[in-house]
Amino acid sequence: MEQGLLSLDVGAVDAEVINTIFRAAHSIKGGSGTFGFTAAASFTHVMETLLDEVRAGKRQATRPLVDLLLRSVDCLRGILTATRGGGDLNASVVDAIRGELEQALNGELAAPAAGQAPASDHGSGAGEGWHIDFRPHAHMMLTGNDPLRIIKALSDLGEVEARPDLAGLPSLADMEPENCYLAWTILLRGPIARVQVDETFDWVREDCDLAIAPIEPPAASPAAAGGGAAAVQTAEAAQGSAESPSGERRQVSERRVPAAPQETSIRVGIDKIDSLINMVGELVITQSMLNTLSDRFDAGMIDKLRSGLTQLARNTRELQEVVLKIRMLPISFSFNRFPRLVRDLSGKLGKRVELRISGEQTELDKTVLEKIGDPLVHLVRNALDHGIEMPEVRRASGKPEVGTIHLVACHEGGNVVIEISDDGAGLNPERVFRKALERGLVTAEDVLSDDQIAELIFLPGFSTAEQVSDLSGRGVGMDVVRRNIKELGGSIEVRSSLGKGSRFVIRLPLTLAILDGQLVSVGDQTYIIPLVSIVESLQVRKDCVNSVVGMTEVYRLRDQYIPIVRLHRVLDIAANRTELEDGLLVVVDADGQRVGILVDDLMGQQQVVIKSLESNFQRIDGISGATILGTGTVAMILDIPGIVALSRLKSAAPGAPRIVRAA
Repeated sequence: MEQGLLSLDVGAVDAEVINTIFRAAHSIKGGSGTFGFTAAASFTHVMETLLDEVRAGKRQATRPLVDLLLRSVDCLRGILTATRGGGDLNASVVDAIRGELEQALNGELAAPAAGQAPASDHGSGAGEGWHIDFRPHAHMMLTGNDPLRIIKALSDLGEVEARPDLAGLPSLADMEPENCYLAWTILLRGPIARVQVDETFDWVREDCDLAIAPIEPPAASPAAAGGGAAAVQTAEAAQGSAESPSGERRQVSERRVPAAPQETSIRVGIDKIDSLINMVGELVITQSMLNTLSDRFDAGMIDKLRSGLTQLARNTRELQEVVLKIRMLPISFSFNRFPRLVRDLSGKLGKRVELRISGEQTELDKTVLEKIGDPLVHLVRNALDHGIEMPEVRRASGKPEVGTIHLVACHEGGNVVIEISDDGAGLNPERVFRKALERGLVTAEDVLSDDQIAELIFLPGFSTAEQVSDLSGRGVGMDVVRRNIKELGGSIEVRSSLGKGSRFVIRLPLTLAILDGQLVSVGDQTYIIPLVSIVESLQVRKDCVNSVVGMTEVYRLRDQYIPIVRLHRVLDIAANRTELEDGLLVVVDADGQRVGILVDDLMGQQQVVIKSLESNFQRIDGISGATILGTGTVAMILDIPGIVALSRLKSAAPGAPRIVRAA
């Protein structure tokens, strides 16, 4: 229904599109009625009646009508989610949406006046204010959002009474300092439009449980107070409680609707299953051949044994490839959320924006797909809020009034590349540098190119309250976006042109389970450097080595100087070769900067299965995981940006040259 409504061409309705939307509503109503889900059935019946009039040509599909139907879809989604979870539902919000649908049927739906919120935003109780149950998820502050800043933003709208809920606080020994354990019940009093409240929480909706309901006036009717009417929860609402004028605590919900369980299954094409079955058959044949050799083995069968083992290796490799493909899903699962996001936010911001999507069938691992969603949302929101200009500004600069945001995904080597580009204002290098200077992130003596200045937006501390409306999301730092992408083994870079737009390029591994690695030795230890990070390897020439103020060693590689990182010093282990000219330099790319990693020797390349250290031990700086080699020994997988950061920390000293890079 949502996809159909988003593709509906206002004023020239495609009959097939409206029929598809109508059939979806009809199916939901019929299915709900069959199983006794009366709340869903009765609500959808009103939607179906309205859609039927549009289908019959009795009513025009205007923008306000489509907006109302989209809000109704959200409400219906919440009804179904709550029904599935067995939770109690708050009727007040759904009754307001149902009332708007009935008004539309009676011909009373009108577009809001300029600067005025839609009718639902002034729903029952708006004159009194709003009751808000705000429950941040534990990870909210890791995304760069601050719950207290949100509460402060609410206080700018009206009188705020916030009561903290301490029930989620763990013992001090179990507390993670970066997690959020508090929740708040907030009474926001005053004639405040619902849209203003919604906008305050726009950036954190996916990082919290949120319930927003009108504060009921003192003369509330019994039905409004909860007597008799079934309570319904919208998709955006979790439940809370409020205090009646008499001081008694009125229970809105006996229990919270549980969050939807994390998806633990995937849909796999039959062709992938057929390939898997075929490969297992090949493996069984090879095993049978080797078993035959073992029954009567003698020295003359060495060649047959080698041939069988070669066949086994080939079967195993092909089986591995087939199994990995089963976990692959098209990135459209992540991209599909953005048409609605762009439509809603552009409407609130008063901008005209066209979203283009390419390569949505590009496949990547399910785990990567689940974790890349939040960074993409932040980047698209920033493009909408701070990239695309207002229509009159675009018109004055000779641009079309309609801005464009382009999402592109494709395979490039062993990676998936995702680009988010816009034709908006782009980054202003002077402004970015000035604000970085104010924050102490650069010095006045630093000389940076425009590309290096653009990288400054990823520095921790760049996104602060002062910059919220200029360069970043509402408290969302771009350093958090980069960190989340780095945790997936990926990278992000930005290219921007003032007045022409910006382009963010994300590179991600196809899977988090296996990587191609280069084995290197340092002393008696073996480490693995991801091949995707390696540019080249070379023998060190002493005449190409220099030092900066006697501190940092650099190597002249053709037309540039690259820092040298002695791996044995960073990891505090003994090396077999301590002289530069005796070792090998592995040139790697660390967040856009080339660095030379000094190792004793190279030992070959192989695919390795990644084992997490954090789940069994703890996070180790400079180490992204471990693997078990064919010899049975454990080898650590190096986190190249982390190794470079550790090297900088160890070499930092008073008087050392300042190197500004996005960490």
